[in-house]
Amino acid sequence: MMRRLALDHITTVDCGPIELAQIARETGCEGICLFMESMDVLPLMPPFDIYSDLTQRREFGRVLRDLEMSLDLAYPFTLAGRTEIADFAVAMECAAELGAGLVNVLVYDRDPARRADKFAAFCDMARGFGLKVGVEFYPVSQIRSLAEALELVQAVGRPGEVGINADLLHLMRSGGSIAALAAAPVGTILYGQLCDGPATRAAQELDFEASSDRLLPGDGCFDLAGFVAALPAGCPLSVEVPRNAAITPDYSPAQRAKDAINAVRRALAGDR
Repeated sequence: MMRRLALDHITTVDCGPIELAQIARETGCEGICLFMESMDVLPLMPPFDIYSDLTQRREFGRVLRDLEMSLDLAYPFTLAGRTEIADFAVAMECAAELGAGLVNVLVYDRDPARRADKFAAFCDMARGFGLKVGVEFYPVSQIRSLAEALELVQAVGRPGEVGINADLLHLMRSGGSIAALAAAPVGTILYGQLCDGPATRAAQELDFEASSDRLLPGDGCFDLAGFVAALPAGCPLSVEVPRNAAITPDYSPAQRAKDAINAVRRALAGDR
């Protein structure tokens, strides 16, 4: 049976929201994971404004509906030491209006007590907007591993509403295992993200790899099929395969997306 897949924005980082949704539909995806604003750390992403430009936001929402495309995951939500939770109000309003399935959180606050308090407050705000929360553990953040993410979300105690976005790359780079993922408590794993990579990567390259230099499934050594089997039944999946070096005038975003999606389908079918 063909798995339902979503297309992550950084797989086609040089697209705006509408083009991302259109390409996702062309490739047979049913959802997208969207950066709701362009960011300095992703310089190839074109500028757009769906926060303050309500006309642009409504047009994007219309495109999603016309394409029968869901917004699975909304970025970027980052908790750092100086973060004020109230500052997320506009972004959460936008995510809720667009029907986001999850808001994705990266955590960089170094103080454990403050980190837990801010995360709990963030989850309370998200609940007020009818949004679920997915923590993305990431080795270069302050929630580095699956175990640390589990500790954070279990302290909030809202399984099924507050949980984890499990990225296969981060699981491998954090020294985690598919067995540990399979053993995660019910309601804690809410999303899965797919890519491939070599067995190891230098620590100083992890940030660049994550944002810009992943491998197509089948070109590395990750066990995609095992990862998917370890996720809860029906857990939604996205294809997150940024390959910035491949962005050339002769290699369109649509073709790059198709190659990534097709590689995932081959890997999940056991045809590597």
